[in-house]
Order: sequence, then C-alpha cells, then structure tokens
Amino acid sequence: MNTFDWQPKFQQFVEQQMAFDPAHDLAHIKRVVTSGIALAKQEQAELAIVLPACWLHDCVNVPKDSPDRSKGSLFSADRAIEFLAEINYPSEYFDAIHHAIAAHSFSANLETKTLEAKVVQDADRLDALGAIGLSRCVMLGAIWGSQLYHPLDPFAKERELDDKNFCIDHFYVKLKGLVNTMKTPSGLQEAEKRWQFMQQYLDQLAHEAGS
Repeated sequence: MNTFDWQPKFQQFVEQQMAFDPAHDLAHIKRVVTSGIALAKQEQAELAIVLPACWLHDCVNVPKDSPDRSKGSLFSADRAIEFLAEINYPSEYFDAIHHAIAAHSFSANLETKTLEAKVVQDADRLDALGAIGLSRCVMLGAIWGSQLYHPLDPFAKERELDDKNFCIDHFYVKLKGLVNTMKTPSGLQEAEKRWQFMQQYLDQLAHEAGS
C-alpha cells in the first residue's frame, strides 16, 4: 500500500468537515502534514499512521470558548476512525491513528505513548513557531481584538503577562515554552531554529519600540 495515494481522500474529507477557524484552516493542515512527513522520515516512524493522523487531527472543530474544547482532539480521533473505516483504510492502523490524534492537543494533556503520536504532536506544535507561528499569533490577536503589545510595558518587565489582551505576551505565555515540549530529536531541532527566528523578531521589535 502506498500511503500517499490516500491523500486526495483525506483532503476532500477535511475540506468538507472544516468550519471557519483561521487558526486551523486547510493551510494549517497541509503544513502539519508536510512537517509530519519530514519528521516521520527522520525518526523512522510509520507513515501509514502519521499521514492520516496529520490530515485528520483537526477534523472536528470545537469552538475555543466551548466547555468541550479540551475534548476536541478526542472528538476528531473518533470521527477520523469512522471516516477511515468508511473508505476501507487498513484497520490494523486504527488504534495507533486514534491515539496519535487524541494525544496531539495541548489542551487534552494526554501522554504520547507511541513514536507516531510524538511525531504528530511535534508537527502540530511546530506550526505555532517560526514565521508561520509569528504570523498566526499576530493575525489571531487582531481577529480577537488584542493589541500587539502593552504600550507602556511591551515585554512585561513590571506587570503580569496578559496574552488575552496583548499578542506579544503570548510569545512568553505559551509559544516559547513549546520548544521544550517537543518529543522527538528532529522536532526539537526544528523548534529551536524556529524560536531563534521569533527571538530575533522580538529583539527587533524591542529596538523599534524603544524598549
């Protein structure tokens, strides 16, 4: 079986399922797939598990303000397996795919018990770092009505971090910490490169803002 031959079906399904969510659009899914393939090859993980898990990891959209938000990855895992059964994807991979999707989410807080789950989680978290992660953070902050930074104290030297109101605070509340959550050596290496780029941006911002 050539796992890559299944991709058109995965993409068609994802496009049908997607609700509007600028943080988890088709471009995000495709980037996670690309990173997942690269990490799987470097880590020698099973692509027959990683590829469908990356494509389907956000196939159920739970609104950010929903009380079921932390269950979103589990809902996606359940729906993914239903879909894979419908298209007759090899069922011997179902349990591993389900686990990889369920465990990928930050909010689910589930242990990644397999190499493939670690690869999928790393691939998803890498999309919050680097140029894409920076752009997503600022874009979403604008959508949610946040300011770019606190006008009097941009880097929270004398105040508590508040990433609900200031985009730059989110770099320190969450994004920087993602680097140390990477589960694979290749994922960590890429995350460190991406954070280095983000740190350069923050240094330049500090220079331009006079902080």
